[in-house]
Amino acid sequence: MKQKWPGNPALARVSVAELALKNAANDAAKKRAAAQKQAAENAAKMAQTPRPEPNLPNLPLTDEALFQAEMMADQVKPIKASDHAALRKPLPKPIAAKRIADEAHVPLELLTDTSGWDDDIETGDLISFLRNGIPREVIRKLKRGQWAVQATLDLHGHTTTSARDELAQFIAGARHRGIRCIRIIHGRGTRSPGGVPVIRNKVRLSLSQRDEVLAFCDAGLGDGGAGAVVVLLKST
Repeated sequence: MKQKWPGNPALARVSVAELALKNAANDAAKKRAAAQKQAAENAAKMAQTPRPEPNLPNLPLTDEALFQAEMMADQVKPIKASDHAALRKPLPKPIAAKRIADEAHVPLELLTDTSGWDDDIETGDLISFLRNGIPREVIRKLKRGQWAVQATLDLHGHTTTSARDELAQFIAGARHRGIRCIRIIHGRGTRSPGGVPVIRNKVRLSLSQRDEVLAFCDAGLGDGGAGAVVVLLKST
């Protein structure tokens, strides 16, 4: 049966084309909606899927095990051990600031006074000394320790040359500061070549020839004994 279109036949053909375009547009819109819906469902499923936990060893729950697990999770690498010890260099011996300041005000001739140091030391061992005109009571008090030692010089490890210079500077500094009683540790000299206590003898001989020295004797047993000498100086 043939359909009859009222009116103009050209208008009928246009209406059919428009209808076909609308149907195609509707189909495309439905496909886009279906694709968007599927994408939304896939995203929802992915969001609901739990993330896998780190593959950690099954360790007992101790503090050390928890620490190790955290280090593994953070990919912390241990520091390589070294067989070399970190040794600190020894610090230089401190120099008393007071001594430096005092020596700066001492005349040079006093700092370099080495009275009797280079004299012959084969004159016997001077155990004690008392200058002429000084009462014997002075040496007795010195031996009993009634004079308090105010400064000490240790000559261990020194050569005869360095010991001579240290002794001269030490006595000059003590005189400048008004110190009366000093102690000088010279050692017993048991390890000296030939068994002769060279520095010990030189120290005592030099002290006996210094005008500022009134008396000296062996230190007490607790203060060095025969390895040290206690010296009484003139008052300034």
